[in-house]
Amino acid sequence: MPWRLAFEAGIAVFHWHGRYPRHPEWQPYTNTETAPKNFANGNVSCKLTCGGSRHGDNYSLCPGQSTLLQGGMAHLFLFHSGKISTRLRQLFQVGVLFLSAVPPNLLAQEYPSKAMTVIVPFPAGGPSDVVARIVTEQMSKRLGQSMVIENVGGGGGTIGSARVAAAPPDGYTLLAGSMGSHVAAPVLTPNTKYDSERDFVPIGLTANAPAVIVARKDFPAKDLRAFVDYLKANGDRVKQAHGGVGASSHMACLLFTSKAGVKPSLVAYRGTGPALNDLIGGHVDFFCEQAVSVAPQVAGGAIKAYAVSARERLTILPDVPTAKQAGLDYEMSIWAGMFAPKGTPKNVVDKLAKTLDQALDDPGLKKRLADLGASLPRKEERSLAKFASFVQSEITRWSPILKAANADAQ
Repeated sequence: MPWRLAFEAGIAVFHWHGRYPRHPEWQPYTNTETAPKNFANGNVSCKLTCGGSRHGDNYSLCPGQSTLLQGGMAHLFLFHSGKISTRLRQLFQVGVLFLSAVPPNLLAQEYPSKAMTVIVPFPAGGPSDVVARIVTEQMSKRLGQSMVIENVGGGGGTIGSARVAAAPPDGYTLLAGSMGSHVAAPVLTPNTKYDSERDFVPIGLTANAPAVIVARKDFPAKDLRAFVDYLKANGDRVKQAHGGVGASSHMACLLFTSKAGVKPSLVAYRGTGPALNDLIGGHVDFFCEQAVSVAPQVAGGAIKAYAVSARERLTILPDVPTAKQAGLDYEMSIWAGMFAPKGTPKNVVDKLAKTLDQALDDPGLKKRLADLGASLPRKEERSLAKFASFVQSEITRWSPILKAANADAQ
């Protein structure tokens, strides 16, 4: 990057100075590292081409050439094989020194220069999607560029996550990941094409939410204890929905059924939305999902709730007891976060993390997520180091639990 910028500065100096050697013989260079070095040593004179042909007989840049150079997109340079004048070489070196003196933080301000794509590895309407849209709306206002949500569902979040892991590490493709895609899916989904720790750079937590055990509105059990008794008595005749192997709903229900000692029949869907629709329609019997997705339906009477996996009752569902209050040791919080591909420049990651932190302080964002039953990470939990450590600890904590629960469910 510094050589490309310096080379561009040298070209601009030549154009201003108006002196350049004219020679009929030119050499093509496609290596953006080698060519400027040869040029700085005085071995070649230079010329840029526009669209594969010479751009006149001077050193003016092609339209848009500045952006192409800085982005590494200009591939064809023509260099003369003869010597250039000492005066021109000195002017070029002045450009190098000038750019080397520019503070890195000034160069970092160029990001972002275009819209960013944020991949949600689950279908639209699920908890990861809802949280991502609320958070990126505030982030985009502060960054001055759009953050476009793209839903890439399937494989319990592994398909979309794998796409981000393989994306160019330039800050323009991000992942709205979650406990499901980063912790559960790699354990429960065979042949996952990414490593949660190795292939991503954590940016920050976005929200936490407990799970809610919900059932169709006409389910006969009146409370959690009666619900568990019913499941034990009816076994695989009871249909439990989930949003795909490794999804947060699958993970939440695995832990619940393991704690309750029951083995219902599992019905997998491509995401929370379809599973919830079938629960409301009475086609399946129960579901365990984040409060963000099911609280409005519970409050509206479309489904019934037996317990939440939080330590305390939720403000938006005050009549629903915690699982512990109802007699079951079932407690968990499902988190969501933002990630970039491994290798993303530190200045870009730092800027995204700072912007996320500012977005989470927005009163409107806080209210919207609180109204859905989600809570925001505390200020001290938002640093890059804290989030990276948190993700590692979650993988270490949950992997053996999920493996055991999955084995019990077989």
